[in-house]
Amino acid sequence: MNIIDLHCDVLWKLSIAEEPLNFRNAPQLQANLERLKQGKVKVQFFAIFVDEDIPQGRKYLEALRQIELFQTQVLAPNPEMVHITDWHQLETLQEGEIGAVLTLEGCDAIGADLFKLQAILDAGVKLVGLTWNNENAVAYGAQNDPNLGLKDFANEVVALLNERDILIDVSHLNMQGFWDVLPMAKHIIASHSNARALCDHPRNLTDEQAKALVEHGGHIHLVYYPEFIVNHTESATMQALIQHFVHLANVVGVENLGLGSDFDGIHQFVENLQNASQTQNLLEKLQEHFTKDEVKGIASNNFLSYVKKIKK
Repeated sequence: MNIIDLHCDVLWKLSIAEEPLNFRNAPQLQANLERLKQGKVKVQFFAIFVDEDIPQGRKYLEALRQIELFQTQVLAPNPEMVHITDWHQLETLQEGEIGAVLTLEGCDAIGADLFKLQAILDAGVKLVGLTWNNENAVAYGAQNDPNLGLKDFANEVVALLNERDILIDVSHLNMQGFWDVLPMAKHIIASHSNARALCDHPRNLTDEQAKALVEHGGHIHLVYYPEFIVNHTESATMQALIQHFVHLANVVGVENLGLGSDFDGIHQFVENLQNASQTQNLLEKLQEHFTKDEVKGIASNNFLSYVKKIKK
């Protein structure tokens, strides 16, 4: 089954490497090109992630550097990688081609400058999270006080994202920020979050949030990081991850679920799911709980249906 994966941190890992890494086959990359092919990943989302330790004055330049790495390391040397700038391209990918979608994980890089966000969107970004885990000029992240809502600048940011038909990602928002952005966002999604009912972590969604997200037309893509699967653990079984799919399917319907691995942003793993080449292992186990068509939906078809409703 072909897979659409809404989150990886390959660009961040390329950016911090002391020696250049080859995206095609570097073993340090959990989602390198060869592993994407082995796992039948047909579309991979690549996040621009700017580390919180980088001084604010340099964060925008770091975002631009990761965009350059996307162009020069992921796309240019690998003709089978196709930059997705229009959702209709997902329907025209040829055999052997892999779609590459650029995303922004948190608006830290733009400070309070809307023109910087416009420039990043102009580079082909199709999905934007307002925050990572910490506060920025737009909102508060998952590690901040859950009662603090969006900041005034968020009105301008969300308006621009809506105007451009950009997906707004809530995976790293704090609780009040989630509820604030929900009625504002034209296209909303959780790119890599699990069920808080099973793992009480602020990066996960409560059942109430999950229901509200789907009622507003959103989808939930589940993440493979053990810390978001089982409370207080450094490892997780495949079955523990699958229970999050089962739970959320019962809450919002399996047709609203998908995959968001977080490969290259994680250092602990689900058994037999340590890199992109092993993703079919997850799909095989999901078929013990869902029909083959439902698993195809989780793998890719649900997201394809979701973006068909978007203009571009």
